[in-house]
Amino acid sequence: MKGRGDADSIVSDRGVKLHQFEPSGRKIWTVVGKENEHWLDPDLGFCSCADYYYNAMEKEGECYHLRAVKTAKEQDKVEVILFADSEFEGFVAALVEDLI
Repeated sequence: MKGRGDADSIVSDRGVKLHQFEPSGRKIWTVVGKENEHWLDPDLGFCSCADYYYNAMEKEGECYHLRAVKTAKEQDKVEVILFADSEFEGFVAALVEDLI
């Protein structure tokens, strides 16, 4: 199982991304690892990775992607990427396509 070291590695590689859409202020969080990118809602404690279901749902824990977001926030290592609201639909469509 992946743990704290993986979360720290993601943070040090600047893999925690906050995609912010303006002027609405909508936000989409993603974590980019070595092989995959996952989207998250840290406020809800949700991640799109397979480990989320095992750790959060089965064991009442959290995946290392969620830990990476917390750590990146604490260390001020979140990469903020600004988009126009007109790009939101295409961005979400690309996220969904990557999940399929």
